[in-house]
Amino acid sequence: MSSVAEKQEFTFQTEIKQLLHLLSHSLYQNKEITIRELISNASDALDKLRHIQLTDEKYRDGETLQITIEPDKDGKILTIRDNGIGLTHDELVKNLGTIAHSGSLEFLSKLSADNKNAVSLIGQFGVGFYSAFMLADRVEVLTRSYADEQGWRWESEGTGNFSIQPADDVPRGAQIRLHLKADLVEDFTSDFRLKHIIQKYSTFVPHPIMLGSEKLNEMSPIWVEPKSQVKPEQYEAFYQYISHRTHEKPLWHLHQSVDSPLQFHSILYCPSMNWEKLGMGRMEHGLHLCAKRILVQDDCNDLLPDYLQFMYGIVDSADLPLNVSRETLQDNRVLGKIKKVLVKGVLDHLAKLAENEPEEFKTFSAEFGPIVRSGISTDFENREKIAKLLRFNSSNATDSEVLTSLDEYITRAPADQEQIYYQGGPSLTSIAKNPNLEIFRRKKLEVLYLTDPVDEYVLSTLGNYNGKKLIAVDDAEVKYPESAKDSEETPEQPESTTGTPAFEKVLELFRTALGEKVQMVRESKRLTDSPCCLVNPSGSFSTQLQKVLSMNNKDYEMSKRILEVNPASPLIVRLTQLSTNPAQEPFIQDVANQLYANAMLLEGFVPDAEDAVSRMQRFMTDLASSKSSIIP
Repeated sequence: MSSVAEKQEFTFQTEIKQLLHLLSHSLYQNKEITIRELISNASDALDKLRHIQLTDEKYRDGETLQITIEPDKDGKILTIRDNGIGLTHDELVKNLGTIAHSGSLEFLSKLSADNKNAVSLIGQFGVGFYSAFMLADRVEVLTRSYADEQGWRWESEGTGNFSIQPADDVPRGAQIRLHLKADLVEDFTSDFRLKHIIQKYSTFVPHPIMLGSEKLNEMSPIWVEPKSQVKPEQYEAFYQYISHRTHEKPLWHLHQSVDSPLQFHSILYCPSMNWEKLGMGRMEHGLHLCAKRILVQDDCNDLLPDYLQFMYGIVDSADLPLNVSRETLQDNRVLGKIKKVLVKGVLDHLAKLAENEPEEFKTFSAEFGPIVRSGISTDFENREKIAKLLRFNSSNATDSEVLTSLDEYITRAPADQEQIYYQGGPSLTSIAKNPNLEIFRRKKLEVLYLTDPVDEYVLSTLGNYNGKKLIAVDDAEVKYPESAKDSEETPEQPESTTGTPAFEKVLELFRTALGEKVQMVRESKRLTDSPCCLVNPSGSFSTQLQKVLSMNNKDYEMSKRILEVNPASPLIVRLTQLSTNPAQEPFIQDVANQLYANAMLLEGFVPDAEDAVSRMQRFMTDLASSKSSIIP
């Protein structure tokens, strides 16, 4: 039926000529995108035919709707075939000769030799078919519409013209025959290479993609299915697929389908183990981002904040244009809206997990709590939600395995308690020995124990929670609730030297001995047993946090501390007695320096070793000389 005489010649629309010129000069570096674009078009054609068959019985034929990839190395041809809706003569002229999209001029205005990234906008404006000329010197389209008996051949070399002529014995659907450029034949007729491209970009296409007898897209797009219809083993298999952790089960998953204010489907997974804790370094990965089941980006980091980047998953949005560049993605408002919904979903899920599955949440906190809590300093919108997920050791629990939340702490605190108290240290044992805790034990006030310096940074950044100030117990601004009475009667000891001239003399000798080492020396109102303690001045960071900052920054200077002295301590009482003898002043000053060194050691700091050793030797010499060698 067909003949050369019946061939019709057409001229491309001016904008198409511009586009083809740019594409034929390989401006777009990622040539494999062509395969993705043509498979996406084929999938759309199959979807349209499936809809027609569902609504009109006469077009049903029982034939499996599928996409077939046919590489021919000898012929230097790659064919992408579908048995979908097909094209009529007029549709070939209209759809493969012009750009009908209203944004085409805007699209083309962005394409220039100086803006290579703009070409990756192909697909956003409905011009994905023309990416075929990045691979091919000549493109043929053999097609027959589902409603027509006549087949057609469309052909172009990507210059200024294309031709259409009748073609016999063309099956329903479309065959895109790419006559490959010489330097691309080896790459794009390789079964291995084609499998890689299809499984990377098109593995979730809802129709079978066949390469010979092999189906390349076995993984079902379970995220678009109702949650009630997805089996646990399907969730697990999909997690292993996208995470490449083939023998690991996720700790939990979150399956969301959202219709408003925009439409998207997603599944997010939390791994069961934080590999970064094992010294594996930061695990760099993002979510799979799809547009109508076609992969746009397999490592999109713009959908979750840094403190949730340990999660794996997929997001598929019908509102997202296919094949946008990374630069466009970063500025895309749709992504921002999706991110907001995803973050809310994750934080709400974790809150429910904490309430309903405490053991599972405990596992999560142990693995990923340190990462999530960093969101306190970066995600101001969700700061309160993140704060609710924080868990700490506490003086309320004798078992170190029992952790408490800030909400639980507040429910146990006296009604008039205005502050939430915490104390940091290198270990629970060292924290428990901190003399600053003595008054809190006496008044039965709960204190959070922080063994990770990051926790102190988080709480100092948080500042307040539920109207209560978060404050370290060694802070000068600590306040005690009026209702908190001592746990037992502690009448003033008769030997207490508070307010006496002798005690003031001891304080003055301490000030002289310590000099610039401390900000001031003063009487303590918080100690009951220990002779002294170190307190941070108002407005400074906690001790442990300052320690970390000084370790990470050699130029960082820790704030000078306040030395508080307990006038009721037996040692201080004895020093007040000795202070009446001027000859004992050097000894009292030696004691001041040693008490300061002891306080530093309790907090994990190393004082001047030579001075400390010399003093200890003098103390031991004096003590030894006071001992008698006479056996009674």
